[in-house]
Amino acid sequence: MQITKLETIPVSIPYTHDGPLTGFGGTTWASLNYLLVRVETDDGLVGWGEAFGYNCIPATRAAFEQMVAPQALGRDPVDIGALMGQLKRNLHLFGRSGPVQYALGGLDIALWDLAGKRAGVPISALLGGAVQPALPAYKSLMRLSDPSIVRTACLRAVERGFTQVKLHEITIDAVAAARAALGPDVELMLDVNCAWDLETAISMARALRPYDLKWLEEPIWPPEDVDALRQLRDAVDIPLAVGENIGNSLGFRALLENDAVRYFQPSVTKVGGISEFVDVVALARGNGRRVAPHSPYFGPGLLATLQIGAVYPEIGGVEIFGVELERSLFSNIGVCGADGMVQIPTSPGLGADPDPAVVERYRI
Repeated sequence: MQITKLETIPVSIPYTHDGPLTGFGGTTWASLNYLLVRVETDDGLVGWGEAFGYNCIPATRAAFEQMVAPQALGRDPVDIGALMGQLKRNLHLFGRSGPVQYALGGLDIALWDLAGKRAGVPISALLGGAVQPALPAYKSLMRLSDPSIVRTACLRAVERGFTQVKLHEITIDAVAAARAALGPDVELMLDVNCAWDLETAISMARALRPYDLKWLEEPIWPPEDVDALRQLRDAVDIPLAVGENIGNSLGFRALLENDAVRYFQPSVTKVGGISEFVDVVALARGNGRRVAPHSPYFGPGLLATLQIGAVYPEIGGVEIFGVELERSLFSNIGVCGADGMVQIPTSPGLGADPDPAVVERYRI
């Protein structure tokens, strides 16, 4: 069996959310941009993946098309470990994180999708079997800044069934507005996207105590400063969550060795795909850590996260991006129900293919 074709498909889908347009990475996002990966094999199957993403799509796409695809073409897709292991070795000098790893992750997800389709089972079955048919969902809001807009967004999230909300705010007033709107029974998380040095983080974390955060996410700049994370953990009693900026599964060992964080947050499209993600879960499982996946996606990255979440009880929820797309790549998949849960697809592979009409309409 051979891989006969590999293709990247960037799509750009307009969105709406509470408040004015905003974004991350130093830019404003008028639409949400995703990089789909499509892999064909000589048995007539097509596998879909997703490679991170957003502002760095041109770099990720170049890495895939110029480095990953030429080496994967003609290879046997069945032994995922052997193929991905060889590609990682061949390409390691170009980076074990960033666009090369993102490109590898997109391929890895597509290979798992192919494997599930070939076996006629969802990926969860290949990983050991589902133990939970659905995951609690939390609404992950954009950075809204204005406390009144934060309040409105939180109320709307609860109206739509969410029992957990994550903010991306960096002021006490915004967090206070969220907690006042949500009341004491809705879990509240805060991601500040590496906004603070250690001294500021300690001060802000102490000021955040009254708002009963489930976790404080990515509090330290630079994110690699695990010693600062440990000092912050020692200084405050809010659980810490870190991991979306860690480029591969081995990078999580440093967090474990200094006992810095309670929640590991691998991102399946950034960490190297399903294979690396599962290694992170195994590390967490063996050392009493929880896993809170980073998954602000609407494509195969979200479906891959759900398939993994079906198998491992260490994953207690799934992140659903706090925006409304003009059109969805999938019909009624990855949607929070009235009970606050997201059902995990049970069809072969990832559970669904992107709608070809939507892909064609929004393809860049």
